[in-house]
Amino acid sequence: MSAEFGKPLSLRQTPIPGLVVLDLPVHGDSRGWFKENWQREKMVSLGLADFGPVQNNISFNDSIGTTRGIHAEPWDKYVSVATGRIFGAWVDLRGGPTFGQVYTTELGPAQAIFVPRGVGNSYQTLEANTAYTYLVNDHWSPEAQYSFLNLADETVAIDWPIPLNEVEISEKDQNHPRLGDVVPIPPRKTLVIGSNGQLGRALRREFGDDSEVEYADRGTLDLADADLEQARDWHDYGTIINAAAYTSVDLAEVDDGRSMAWAANVTGVAKLAAIASRHRLTLVHISSDYVFDGHKAMAYLEDDPVAPLGVYGQTKAAGDAVVSTVPHCYILRTSWVIGEGNNFVRTMASLAARGIDPAVVDDQTGRLTFTDDLARAVRHLLSTHAPYGVYNVTSAGEPATWADIARETFRLSGHDSGRVRGVTTEDYFSARADPVAPRPLNSVLDLSKVIATGFEPSDWATRLHSYLRELKE
Repeated sequence: MSAEFGKPLSLRQTPIPGLVVLDLPVHGDSRGWFKENWQREKMVSLGLADFGPVQNNISFNDSIGTTRGIHAEPWDKYVSVATGRIFGAWVDLRGGPTFGQVYTTELGPAQAIFVPRGVGNSYQTLEANTAYTYLVNDHWSPEAQYSFLNLADETVAIDWPIPLNEVEISEKDQNHPRLGDVVPIPPRKTLVIGSNGQLGRALRREFGDDSEVEYADRGTLDLADADLEQARDWHDYGTIINAAAYTSVDLAEVDDGRSMAWAANVTGVAKLAAIASRHRLTLVHISSDYVFDGHKAMAYLEDDPVAPLGVYGQTKAAGDAVVSTVPHCYILRTSWVIGEGNNFVRTMASLAARGIDPAVVDDQTGRLTFTDDLARAVRHLLSTHAPYGVYNVTSAGEPATWADIARETFRLSGHDSGRVRGVTTEDYFSARADPVAPRPLNSVLDLSKVIATGFEPSDWATRLHSYLRELKE
């Protein structure tokens, strides 16, 4: 042990994705030794997953050759030796291309290993009175679903230092299935909330029938439910995509609408944020250009200060602030959303076809966001493990006014674009007796940050052409 004193903390990858060996600094003298067995800040900075342990267990073994496993639990483990020495064997029992991959090594007090959820672990003691400890990020439960592999499986062919016929093994471990009969540990699921809205339907198209994705509408999961924490077994999920929101910007200015906007966009979101934080889930949240006042002369960046003008924008800004407290979150700010259902483009195409010449505001500038682009961006950020944080996501292209977009819709629909008359926002709403939400005049969002992750938004004008063609078909 003394030869290992003073080694620096380091991290080694293994052939099994996510299975990481750590060499721990051990300090000692003639009296004994001391080590930092778990040091979150240092280890995470080296690349260890910030897995949030909630329980610490100790396994003590009297004799040389005590052998346990192979067990794959539905949680992450950080295993280290307190005294003695073990031979460890790990087998990937997660469904996927590395299913059955094996890694073996010896562990003493100067080593530790991080075992991700679904990787089977087994240990054979090489010294008497060996004790190893393990941190886990979920509380043990008798209902937890494990997968098991027989220690003597011929397929993985683990080269045990002490033959299995010479060691002490429980009868239960001796009777575990061979690899061909193992039920793989499935990945954690993704839950899409608000799956019947414009974005929700685009997310359904994007993820399709992926068995790892579930969809919920208000009928199956209500964010206003006081028992939301008990509505799902959240241990089974890794990601929540919140596509639900109150979006009636003008109705939000009246009493009933104001209450509904705050309930959906803040109170419900706060419940989701608490669940995501507690269970260490990734939360994807959709925000809006309405968090800005539109007074900036240039495109808005993700870190520009928010200054919402109306109730809807205030609730979205408050929701963003709540979600930003979740350790693993993506906040996607978007604008002028166009998808399946009622929207501005559909209205303009209908007016053109019916011979109605509309007045459309020409002093609000922004870009359309087609829901297919937004859904692609959600999947891209998740699949590439882009850094968490706020991202502006709209379709690309030159900014335009609502009147510009109306004229282009008329033109692409085979009608005279000159039929669209431009008016100011003030004039447009001057005849309205009911409350009208103030609109940001500049809704242009800078896309540099999301593009830097490798995402390529489509050009809004090109996408408008195909959208109108789809409407006609």
